Amino acid sequence: MTQNGNLKRRVRARAAKTGESYTAALQHIRRRGDDSAIRSIRLAVAQSSLFNDPRDTAALHACGAEMRSLMEEAHKAGARLIHFPEGATCSPNKRVMSESGPREIAPSDWARFEWAVLREELDATSKLAKELKLWTVFGSVHQLTPPHRPHNSLYVLSDRGALVTRYDERMLSNTKISFMYSPGKVPVTFDVDGVRFGCALGMEAHFPEIFTEYERHEADCVLFSTTGETPSAAPAFEAEVLGHAASNAFWVSYAAHAPQSIAAPAGVAAPAGHWAARCAADGAPAVAVADITIDRENPARPWRRKARADLYGPLQVNGDPRSDSRNLF
Repeated sequence: MTQNGNLKRRVRARAAKTGESYTAALQHIRRRGDDSAIRSIRLAVAQSSLFNDPRDTAALHACGAEMRSLMEEAHKAGARLIHFPEGATCSPNKRVMSESGPREIAPSDWARFEWAVLREELDATSKLAKELKLWTVFGSVHQLTPPHRPHNSLYVLSDRGALVTRYDERMLSNTKISFMYSPGKVPVTFDVDGVRFGCALGMEAHFPEIFTEYERHEADCVLFSTTGETPSAAPAFEAEVLGHAASNAFWVSYAAHAPQSIAAPAGVAAPAGHWAARCAADGAPAVAVADITIDRENPARPWRRKARADLYGPLQVNGDPRSDSRNLF
């Protein structure tokens, strides 16, 4: 009876917010498998080795083998989903790719990429995801038809090994947009066992609007993948990830390459703004596992939405306090 009452309250709240009918709001909630107030999923976040030369076929094969080894480790830990860094299959170095390089950074020559080898590794990874029944999210370059530059992407493989969606980085760095990639256009969400995930990539932790947008899309957890080529950028990302989790009252998974872990290891940030799980800070490949628990009855997110929707405007007193002599000492 309590569970049914909670469901009815959530349906009424959604109908009031969206203007939908009660029936439409109920159908939306049930499509998400959201009949219980509390849902949980075990998430594994990975910090993998950095491979940055897509001309090196042996390295591409080694990269794929390491990813699959970490998938096996996550599966043994009971994970339902594993989240990898940006460029987990290969993160092409701007100087390696430069048509005038390596001394000069110029437009990338994507003919240097061993695309056939990458496809072999993607196929092997898809087969293992199906075998382990493990949702797998990882960074990869997504080839487009020349002369279009590729996307810097996150692939989402289901527990059946199928590619269900792809997120393309939108807020590209100056080097990426000038010389390397085509930008993406839209946010991407997907649901696993009634838990909704959003995707972010590269330097997008620097843009809070990316994360507040996912809050509006009702994400329960944002998967943020970055490269972590050097440890120097790690402290800012680490602080921002915790801040986004706390200010939006959702989970954030932070996946970066192993070299960056000596400053900020990969981890899972809880809605309260603390780390629920972290990999070792030793520069080595690893996974960390956390149980993502979603409480639909938590009042924090509804209140913050209400506050952001000009709750305070009608209650504000007219006038500039600086011009009111009664407020002066």
